[in-house]
Amino acid sequence: MPVSMNWSLDLPYFLAALAFGYLCGSIPFGLILTRAAGLGDVRQIGSGNIGATNVLRTGNKKLAAATLLLDALKGTVPVLIAWRWGPNLAVLAALGAFLGHLFPVWLGFRGGKGVATFIGVLIGLKIAAALIFAGLWLGIAFATRYSSLAALVASAVTPVVLWFMGEGQMAQLFVPLVVLLWWKHRENIRRLLRGTEGKIGQKG
Repeated sequence: MPVSMNWSLDLPYFLAALAFGYLCGSIPFGLILTRAAGLGDVRQIGSGNIGATNVLRTGNKKLAAATLLLDALKGTVPVLIAWRWGPNLAVLAALGAFLGHLFPVWLGFRGGKGVATFIGVLIGLKIAAALIFAGLWLGIAFATRYSSLAALVASAVTPVVLWFMGEGQMAQLFVPLVVLLWWKHRENIRRLLRGTEGKIGQKG
């Protein structure tokens, strides 16, 4: 369903959708799960990120898979709930969830890099585009073993995919999300260019 971005929403509903998405997105599942498993602070290993790729560097594949799933769901769930009141609120919840993951208040606004939550909100808004993202990510990650490279390419293609699917306004929403995701990956980009980026499965 094409999203019609009508910004004449009542301000309380606007803020509620954004805040609800933010609170869901700000839950640091990677940190919570690794601490609960007795593996310490995941921010002290590897890239220092709280996402699934860095959790994998602990050597615990089950925890990494759980982190990936939960980080995606915290994007999907608020979008689907907000969608009951219309696609406009769903889009705002998506934006809030993504910002919450990147800048969680509980961690001093230093959060993850947003890949799992990016695909999570995409699942909630346009599952066909999410499947294309996942296919691109898997293909590039399998070929190169660079999770960051796969995420950068798949995310950059997402607004184009949405545009060709007739979701022009949704594509516009994802442009700033892609910019933020790339900004959060700026160190990864530097390491990729230097040839020093860590590969999938490489322990910290």
